[in-house]
Amino acid sequence: MRQRQMRQPRLAEMVSDDLREEILAGRLRQGESLPRQEDLMARFNVSGPSVREALRILETEGLVTVRRGNVGGGTVHLPTSARVAYTLALVLEAERAPLTDLGSAVLELEPICAALCAGREDRSATVVPALRDVLAEQREMTGDTPAFNHAARRFHEVLVDGCGNATLALVVGGLEQVWSRHEEEWVREASAAGAQTAQEAFDAGLRDHEKLVDAIEAGDAARAARIASRHLDATQRYTGREDAARRVRSRLVR
Repeated sequence: MRQRQMRQPRLAEMVSDDLREEILAGRLRQGESLPRQEDLMARFNVSGPSVREALRILETEGLVTVRRGNVGGGTVHLPTSARVAYTLALVLEAERAPLTDLGSAVLELEPICAALCAGREDRSATVVPALRDVLAEQREMTGDTPAFNHAARRFHEVLVDGCGNATLALVVGGLEQVWSRHEEEWVREASAAGAQTAQEAFDAGLRDHEKLVDAIEAGDAARAARIASRHLDATQRYTGREDAARRVRSRLVR
């Protein structure tokens, strides 16, 4: 057999692998500064260019913000759903995905999260209080349509985040954030044009939110899913989901 030549990882990749593992394992925490460039050079026994390239790799992944200058270094950032949302938006825009496609995905997946919230044994101590806090914010924003809508979108994001399944919370939460940024743009445009009917629709949405929280608190997963599905369908139709000309735009999520 011919002996295949194995490529040895570059030094920069080895350094970035080690630092990435420390960040993801929690040994380097959010907002913490990485060691100075000279200290990293000594620790890994590599040159300055290797350290700088390693930091660039991590910066591209969103795990550090690099400080420029002679000493270099960086600040640690944990991965977030916001970065997932932006990546999803970039891919969807590259695919020229219509907003109808994104809306349909959220419509299918978010009711699953609502049902999971209702099935949590600790829902009365975790999910329900968080959702009721957002409901209180919505009630205070009545009359201020953009602020009201922002609170309404946060309700959906809190709902998904509280489903208890980390994978669903990440993926559906990312899609939810992409949809939210597009809906918020629509609301701003409608408000600037003097539309008067938006608040009426959002008031109806608030009532749906209240019913949804009641179903979750009662542990009625099937009812929670039905309310979520009906509510999402109504609000998405109102905010232009069926406009075939609208497409996902990553700049709204950046």
